[in-house]
Amino acid sequence: MEEVVGQSQVTEPLIGALKTDKIGHAYLFVGPRGCGKTSVARIIAHEVNGFKYEIEDDYVDIIEIDGASNRGIDNIRELREKVAIAPTSGKYKVYIIDEVHMLTKEAFNALLKTLEEPPEHVIFIMATTDAYKVPVTITSRAQTFTFKLADKTTMLPHLRKICDAENIKIDDAALEVIVRRGGGSFRDSLSLLDQISTLSDSNITKEAVLSALGLPNDDLVEGLLKAYLTGDNNHVSKLLQDLLASGTKAETLVSELIEKIITEPKAELMELLGKLPDVKAPYAEAKLLVALYKVTRPSATVAPRPTVVSKPTAMQVLRPTTQSTPAAQTTQISDFSWDGFIERVKSQDPGIGTHLRSCRYEIAGDTLNIYPEKGFIQKTLERDKNKAILIGCASGLKVAIRDASELKNINNDALISKMSAIMGGEVINDGGNDPF
Repeated sequence: MEEVVGQSQVTEPLIGALKTDKIGHAYLFVGPRGCGKTSVARIIAHEVNGFKYEIEDDYVDIIEIDGASNRGIDNIRELREKVAIAPTSGKYKVYIIDEVHMLTKEAFNALLKTLEEPPEHVIFIMATTDAYKVPVTITSRAQTFTFKLADKTTMLPHLRKICDAENIKIDDAALEVIVRRGGGSFRDSLSLLDQISTLSDSNITKEAVLSALGLPNDDLVEGLLKAYLTGDNNHVSKLLQDLLASGTKAETLVSELIEKIITEPKAELMELLGKLPDVKAPYAEAKLLVALYKVTRPSATVAPRPTVVSKPTAMQVLRPTTQSTPAAQTTQISDFSWDGFIERVKSQDPGIGTHLRSCRYEIAGDTLNIYPEKGFIQKTLERDKNKAILIGCASGLKVAIRDASELKNINNDALISKMSAIMGGEVINDGGNDPF
């Protein structure tokens, strides 16, 4: 028991119970998959009976039951009949029921009768990843222990110790990748280490591990987030195209992005974090591009004077930000501030200013084109009184209220073009209006 790593909150009280011979008749082990619940159950089963513990041993007094495949009432009735039989060679018959939450309601009721009046020679150890699915009538009759995933400071030295013992030559940076991908699960981390250990007889590097697991380089993931934060859509597209072309799956990249954001959270990344879980097949690549693609306002200090256009292009159409910054009254188009415009409008009519927050806009020549996304907002802004307020606050620009339907075609064309580039020049459309 002393060799169990990272679960002192479980092992210490159990060791104390074993030393004082205060063994309970029912235990419930709760925790994520791969954190050692079943392993500790087996160790206890051996300790209470004085059996030598070997991974592949087989003692008739230690009975392991898979709750997922033996979940019916008939299975539990059979168990209840065998419970009465005394142990063969040990002091206790130990029943280890894995995934106990998978039992049916009728099976739980049958098990409850045994837990209420258990024979002196029987110990039940139940393990589950979903404790909330286990009836209170069961949990109230068992001692509950909660297992947890291992953190980096626990898992990294543990894997290094194994590597040294097995003569596996591997860099610390490579082990850190395994720890990260293992997600705190001892089983998953050891499985990955076993897989990686065959890569080379010489030193195994971080780059070799990333390549073997189909993972992107950390610098590229950070670069992708940086490009997103700065609104550099061209760089986003280029990095995403390179990553996908190198064999990184969109779903894998999503997992890396989510982990990076959670590890180093920033307020400006929360919107992206909300979108990433929805990036999945079909068309995961296209959905990822849409999640990362930002339509941004031109900088007031570098934007060139727009030329007159008869129809706005996709990159001229801008969605306003949610934060407002004061702007000076000016007639220079390149210095036009949408947020400043909204603030000036709100000072005269707060309702109209609020409506503008949900609109898109673009500047064509000397005209500020406003695109309300809802019909009732469009009608409100078109009223003479309200239109006069808009013109008076537009810093010398003309004002036109345009139909938002024009934007759909513009944006769809632009997105399809981007998706086509990402997916190798072709986007398959199943007949709907939405390419994914």
